Amino acid sequence: MLYLKDALAILLPLGTIAFATDLFRRLGWVFYPEQFFAFMLGLAMALVYLHVPAGKGRDRKGPIPWYDRLAAVASMACGVYVANRYPVLAELITELPTDGVVVAALVVPLVIEGLRRTTGATLMLVAVGAIVLALVAGSLPAPLTGRSMSPARLLYFLTWDASALLGTPLMIISTVVVAFILFGQSLFQSGGSAFFTDASMVLMGRYRGGPAKIAIVASALFGTISGSVVANVVSTGVVTIPLMKQAGYRAHIAGAIEAVASTGGQLMPPVMGIAAFIMAEYLEVSYAAVALAALIPSVLYYAALFVQADLEAARFGIERVPEEKIPRGAVVLRRGWFFPIPFAALILAIFWLNFPLEESALVATVLVVASAMVFGYMGQRIGLKDLLAIVRSTGYAVLEIFMIGSAAGMVIGILNMSGLGFGLTMSLVALAGGSVLKLLALSAVVSIILGMGMPTVGVYILLATLVAPALVQLGIAPMAAHMFILYYGMLSFITPPVAVGAFAAATLAEADAMRTGFAAMRFGWLAFIVPFLFVFSGTLLMDGDAIHVALDFIAALAGVWLVSAAMIGHGIGPLSVVKRIPYALAGLSLVVPIGAFGYSRYLNAAGGLAAVALLLADYLNRKHARRAQAPV
Repeated sequence: MLYLKDALAILLPLGTIAFATDLFRRLGWVFYPEQFFAFMLGLAMALVYLHVPAGKGRDRKGPIPWYDRLAAVASMACGVYVANRYPVLAELITELPTDGVVVAALVVPLVIEGLRRTTGATLMLVAVGAIVLALVAGSLPAPLTGRSMSPARLLYFLTWDASALLGTPLMIISTVVVAFILFGQSLFQSGGSAFFTDASMVLMGRYRGGPAKIAIVASALFGTISGSVVANVVSTGVVTIPLMKQAGYRAHIAGAIEAVASTGGQLMPPVMGIAAFIMAEYLEVSYAAVALAALIPSVLYYAALFVQADLEAARFGIERVPEEKIPRGAVVLRRGWFFPIPFAALILAIFWLNFPLEESALVATVLVVASAMVFGYMGQRIGLKDLLAIVRSTGYAVLEIFMIGSAAGMVIGILNMSGLGFGLTMSLVALAGGSVLKLLALSAVVSIILGMGMPTVGVYILLATLVAPALVQLGIAPMAAHMFILYYGMLSFITPPVAVGAFAAATLAEADAMRTGFAAMRFGWLAFIVPFLFVFSGTLLMDGDAIHVALDFIAALAGVWLVSAAMIGHGIGPLSVVKRIPYALAGLSLVVPIGAFGYSRYLNAAGGLAAVALLLADYLNRKHARRAQAPV
């Protein structure tokens, strides 16, 4: 049975590779894309039931029970049947043929149970709740009233319509997402993660608070291709958190820094997280446009974290990493000089050559694998056996995402078909009373609550369906609206009471989970503010003339330093509680873009003058204090 599981796991990424390289057409196999997506879903569901147990745990340890074998066979059979009969049955939604209804009655429960096994109860309850709402939509009070659907019609629509289970989320996952996870697995298993950690240590290890800065740089590099905050925390945190604790960072602070750094990896171009690919599809823009818009907010996010880690080190006297633990830069570069090449090729393919995303990822993957086979890292080259392991591990890694994408497609289809999506949008607008600011505040709270305990992709898809339309309805630019919910959805990973990213880091740091979560909120303060700012001024999303974009960016960087100093209680020197307040006010005044509202330019000017006065006064006071302490 192990060989069967591995074979299914290998077939998943191989299917994506064949589709991306147009191999099927070259072999004379012409079919609808939905037929391919149905087959891929059948493979993924079968593997879920063979690999993930019904009870606790994500990996099966013992023998596979009969009911899971039966579910796996049913999953594969349904996937093949839908793939084979889709061209005919997709056109018969109004007639509801018996075989289509029977297959649909199997597919929908299998997807929901697979979702529960891979992601937990939260998303499963969302999917079940959406199905129940579709059945009673006509009985809901206005403005939520929609069209009720019969059970048979609903099941048939969810399975056979191209706007539901086989819709956009599953399309992106079957093509783009699998290709990028294959790239990530190739990088990890060829030694890329070790290289980037070593490179981060070389770059940051010799500065005060070096371990925290290593964590920030390594997590930013690692997180752009990870797609999972918790996976990023675990993979880099096992190295960086002990380093921070040994250097003198308190346990909960070490965990918080790692959690915030790992969360930000999903927001940092050029690769970003998986949600960015789906955002580009929702907005009907290129991925390059999404990455460009995300650049300034993500740089500010990491700048705030980096400054706070530095000032925390200054406040508590935390020194650099011991010299004997820092690898020599020349040695690290000589061993892994080839690892940046795939990233450069990826950026070139996406941003300049305009390759499709899946092809760009495959080009980068080929370069990683070829380099690792020819050169190897630390003398260890990968062989054909390792290559097979990379493909196999990719297959297992995408199971959760396949289940999320399938369920998300069902929820989107239900909201559109029943009219509930429009009703939810109107309800949010009505609750906000037509006020953009109230709607943003309400959306922020809803986004954090809905995101609690959910994977990154699931958070974004759910919010893009439920919340983003209401923001756009009140005149907010679509890019700003989707970036807003992406940021606030991600904040659920570091916001108690269910801050799974912070809690995972707390486990590694052996720190109190809630204390780590609240510390993570403090270190990630900018992410709570900047989404409101780029809604009111497009310059932070690179929308505007170059001069205004540059001015707002530079002013925001200065503001980030001032607010971070107020948060930590240390600037040029220690800051009293009273002194923190003017630092924070001056910093917030500078962070506000010039064109955010009518008087924001005057607020910027006042913040700049106050910042100069505060820093000059602190410098003179510190200079006077040093002279007073100097021996006569």
